[in-house]
Amino acid sequence: SRILKMVSKDAELVDVGKRPGDPLSQEGINDSLVALARAGRQVVRLKGGDPFVFGRGGEEIQALRAAGLEFEVVPGVSSAIAVPASAGVPVTYRGLATSFTVVSGHADPLAPSDSSGHSIDWGALARLGGTIVVLMGVAHRSSIAQALIEEGRSPGTPVAVVEWGATPRQRVQRATLADLGALDIEAPAVLVIGQVAGLDLSPEPLMGSSSRPLAGWRVVVTRTPLQAAKLASRLSALGAEVIDLAVQELSEPEDKRAALCAAASRIASYSWVVFTSANAVDSLMACVRDARSLFGPKVAAVGPATVAALSRAGIVADLVAPDATASSLVEAFPAAQISEPVGCGAAERASDTDGSPLVLFPRSALAGETISVGIKAKGWVVEEVEAYTMVPVTPEIKLLRRAVDADAICFASPSAVASYCCALQAHGLELTAPRVVACIGPTTAEAAAQAGFKVCAVPKVRTAEAMADSLADWRAANDDQAS
Repeated sequence: SRILKMVSKDAELVDVGKRPGDPLSQEGINDSLVALARAGRQVVRLKGGDPFVFGRGGEEIQALRAAGLEFEVVPGVSSAIAVPASAGVPVTYRGLATSFTVVSGHADPLAPSDSSGHSIDWGALARLGGTIVVLMGVAHRSSIAQALIEEGRSPGTPVAVVEWGATPRQRVQRATLADLGALDIEAPAVLVIGQVAGLDLSPEPLMGSSSRPLAGWRVVVTRTPLQAAKLASRLSALGAEVIDLAVQELSEPEDKRAALCAAASRIASYSWVVFTSANAVDSLMACVRDARSLFGPKVAAVGPATVAALSRAGIVADLVAPDATASSLVEAFPAAQISEPVGCGAAERASDTDGSPLVLFPRSALAGETISVGIKAKGWVVEEVEAYTMVPVTPEIKLLRRAVDADAICFASPSAVASYCCALQAHGLELTAPRVVACIGPTTAEAAAQAGFKVCAVPKVRTAEAMADSLADWRAANDDQAS
């Protein structure tokens, strides 16, 4: 899911399944590739590992070549090598193994011979020596071990089993060939058989430290796909398995930003423009024809993400809330002075005001009243304009159940809390959350508490990365509860 988020929004995603025949047969996949390419589309066939290692990439290329279509092959790193390496098991090692064989374990070695003549000669593999790497062999691991032992491999031959390799869910089990069948293994897994399986070259953390403090945890991210990248990346770097649960999506207001663009056209008539989110910055800047028109009003911002969005637009905030909260900004905001000069277009201000300086507040349709009420109390006339809205999205019930059973959940806005609750209710699920709840700031934490969730972690700095770090800090401080 993380890779698919890198795909252009204009691209069509065609799911042809990961298991044979689901939802398309291999012939159906071949036909689809040919049909899309002949229609003038630029097609990427995305595969795991290397397309030619049990990936049927060769069959697909034959179909493309027969159709007279151009193609390019981007080699990948096979899981047969990458997964053992991630677990600290080299497939070759001087003095232990000078060769390795990659074999499919899809067929049962003890079953009757394949009439096609394509059955695996396990006796030859046993006599060959070196390392044997078995892919897709979880279901037949007992038969594979028995076949190799019967053909001469020692029952004491080391075996390493790597489940969910190179992901936060990775688990390594070490045994001998005689014990392989008794292991409790979850697919997908790679089996490494040979003397190298007795090696452990995985990195060890420095004394008293851990670079992956969230290892073994499943953490739910409720942000929109476009906004989730930084949080998900930081959680993954800390060792967590990230569950993407987008419960809302960014949408234009009902008037298609007509009011916002009208306000942008007279931007110089305002004394201040107040931003409380990066989304508000992006929405207003999309309506600004020329950035030079922003030289008149001063700019106030809440939170590092908002400041960063302004910076990307070439704007430096004149006032930043000290504590990255709406109430902090209101407290720091100056009192209005009627005689205070405003932007060069002051004469063009709306005629229904009482002469007080104007403040433009482009906001979410779901924004609270803290900013507008607080600034008005200081003598300003606040013009609130809906810049965007967050529309609830209901994920599949299977994904929601997985999220509820996770170790922690992250909320980055009060609307995300509300949308999560709506998603649960839409499927008739109990209003609950993982036992550890992290919120990006106090306003979101208050919304989560009101929804009945116990908030455990709130960062001092209101950023996605800081929220991930606060979750790791909570786990370190509450290790007994976390486990």
